[in-house]
Amino acid sequence: MSFKQEVIRPVRNLLPSVWGDLFLNNDKKADLGEIEQIAEDLKEQVRKDIIVALGNQKEHTNLLKLIDTIQRLGISYYFEEEIANALQRVYEAYGDDWNGDNISIWFRLLRQHGFHVSCDIFNKYKDKHGAFKESLTNDVEEMLELYEATSLRIQGEVVLDEALDFTRTHLNDIAKDPLHNNSIMSTHIQEALETPLHKRIPRLEALSYIRFYEKQASHDETLLKLAKLGFNLLQSIHKSELSQVSKWWKDIDAPKNLPYVRDRIVESYFWACGVYSEPKYSLARVFFAKVTQTTTLIDDTYDAYGTYEELELFTEAVERWSLTCLDMLPEYMKLVYKTLLDLYQEMEPIMEKEEITPLFNRSKEFMIEFIKGYMIEAKWVKEGHIPTTDEHASIAFVTGGGGVMISSCYLGMGEIITNEAIKWAVTEPPLFKACSAIGRLLNDIASYKKEREREHFPSIVECYKKQYDVTEEYAIDMVHKQIEDVWKDINRESLICKEVPRRLITVVINYVRTLYYLYKYNDNFSEVGEDMKDHIKALFVHAMSV
Repeated sequence: MSFKQEVIRPVRNLLPSVWGDLFLNNDKKADLGEIEQIAEDLKEQVRKDIIVALGNQKEHTNLLKLIDTIQRLGISYYFEEEIANALQRVYEAYGDDWNGDNISIWFRLLRQHGFHVSCDIFNKYKDKHGAFKESLTNDVEEMLELYEATSLRIQGEVVLDEALDFTRTHLNDIAKDPLHNNSIMSTHIQEALETPLHKRIPRLEALSYIRFYEKQASHDETLLKLAKLGFNLLQSIHKSELSQVSKWWKDIDAPKNLPYVRDRIVESYFWACGVYSEPKYSLARVFFAKVTQTTTLIDDTYDAYGTYEELELFTEAVERWSLTCLDMLPEYMKLVYKTLLDLYQEMEPIMEKEEITPLFNRSKEFMIEFIKGYMIEAKWVKEGHIPTTDEHASIAFVTGGGGVMISSCYLGMGEIITNEAIKWAVTEPPLFKACSAIGRLLNDIASYKKEREREHFPSIVECYKKQYDVTEEYAIDMVHKQIEDVWKDINRESLICKEVPRRLITVVINYVRTLYYLYKYNDNFSEVGEDMKDHIKALFVHAMSV
């Protein structure tokens, strides 16, 4: 395919995929029948342990620690009903007045599962002067748990804001103390300070925690073995799905036909696994990975190749959503447009069968709004307009993609998508908007320096600097504060959305967790770092030794 050399395009330096065809031919699932049977026997033992701990009120503290361990080892999907029932019983028994040990674990677990327990219980940690007791610093594990609990706070919870400052300061000191240096606990603290548990991708947390848990003298051998077997069983499924989406992308042959596009199908599938890794969401994972790579394709067309006039034609074609529009597009855009339409056409009969066509149609509308937002950005770039922060938010939080991406996550999830959930999702609820906001803010911080090297839509950092006449450092601090505020909004919304199955709320939180991982420090999606490579290999290449 030939491209016009005389047209000036905002092309960026593009790093090719680091994976080649590594994942292309992995579609045959291994025969794991014997391993599955061993896992079934182990699951039965864990179920008995949950029931025994639930039946004895004196054991409820241990019950919460067991549930926490199960979650962190990445095997909670084996025990969804048991965990939901156990936490419901604990909430009914104690309400806001938990009287056992491990207050922080109680608070964190219940909030994670949608119970709006009060943060006032943490006043127990304060002295008569209203300051946190210095004696807390003598128990490192308890202080670490308190720190982890603060990530579940919402706006106005001053005691948790104060607890965060207190624990972060002391944990930093402990991590730097030569007495603790290079210890397992020191490493554990540093990882927590880097990314709190509530903001971690569950699948990566399982990878890390299995290694940590194995080194604990008190570890439960049944749980550990089940975690390792479960990890490998899931990996077998994921490898097969990754091969499937890799073949789909290979057929499009972007490196040859669309050389300006980031080839990130493996990273797109990683993103899907960040959102949901359970076996029953295979169809949803595959579709979402394709949507993620397709939106990347469209993003690059608007951001790094298309001329203004070409983008106007493409936007019009998307609004009309018909193959009859192909003839109006430049040659290279025809493949982009057809990839988009074919993707939704592939899913349409499946969505009809699952009886969620209204959500499917709304997802298409979100995609159209998303692309129209890109066109507005292109218009402002053409005009040289640097928007105010409010103007930036009005459009950037559309192109942040919360609506299209979260609705796409839900497609293919099966019977968990209830009629009430559909009615909620099609309204673009606050959780979707928060996803757009946090995604855009994280992306802007990660990539604004690179984007300054060429003509590009201004980042929120640029907008803050111009509007408030502040330094770059101060502007970045403002954006980081805004990101923390959005996390609080997400926590609040996750507690008040009672009409929606809890798993759908967790999908949103996991989506944001994955964003946080990909864009916290740099654009780890466009420029895949060593940590990302190692994690992808650990998740999709190397089985865990049992």
